[in-house]
Amino acid sequence: MNDIKQGAANLINKVRGESPLVHHITNYVTANDCANMTLSIGGSPIMADAKEEVADIARIASSVVINIGTLNERTIPSMIMAGKVANESGIPVVFDPVGAGASRLRNDTADRIVDEINITVLRGNISEVTYLTGKKAQTKGVDASEHDMQNMSGTVAIAKLLATELECVVAITGAVDIVSDGERTICIKNGNPTLSNITGTGCMCSSLIGAFCGAAPNMPLIATVAALLTMGIAGEIAFSKAGQLGNGSFRTALHDAVSKIDTDTLMRRAKIYEA
Repeated sequence: MNDIKQGAANLINKVRGESPLVHHITNYVTANDCANMTLSIGGSPIMADAKEEVADIARIASSVVINIGTLNERTIPSMIMAGKVANESGIPVVFDPVGAGASRLRNDTADRIVDEINITVLRGNISEVTYLTGKKAQTKGVDASEHDMQNMSGTVAIAKLLATELECVVAITGAVDIVSDGERTICIKNGNPTLSNITGTGCMCSSLIGAFCGAAPNMPLIATVAALLTMGIAGEIAFSKAGQLGNGSFRTALHDAVSKIDTDTLMRRAKIYEA
């Protein structure tokens, strides 16, 4: 386990040293926060979803993040094109299946993306990930249902199953984050409940994963753990500094905390164990 924690901590300086270009095709509700979160960790965001340019942008990117939060027919071809170009170029692809299970359009698009693109990291809540296993999930809009969040051992099993089926890293975020590549499964207990009170923290996690994977494309498990530890620890720090002030102040403090996080802080505060 120390190898995972130390490896994750070391990647902070690698991201800041390399400033990976993270190509986002994301949703308009959280695009600004995703861009700023990428900058906070040391990456360089570009938000490009026009089909006329996504191939060019994907080719020069360090990673591609596909997020279906505000899905529409115009951007679906762009997502598929960017993902395929990234695959051809050996660039990591992070997929955030926001709201999968909630509508036919989201379901069909999520299914198409995992069928046509080789995903490097899939990050979602338990309801979204459960849908992609082909099992019945109970969705609550784009949020996980209480029913789906209650079974910890089942969550671990689902992460391992889908990681094996898709040959990728699967990250299920929640009160405890689960990260699996099918062989090793890491549980992360950092975070604060206030993270669920502001919009887009899941999307921001996917952006952080994109930044870490962009700096360490051959280490997707450790990169994903690093990203989720960063978000969880930053949430704890933000709450201690601004949680009592309200959601808006907490959101600002969260960005501040990510921008200041370092190797020593991650090593000292990380709460992880192997399932």
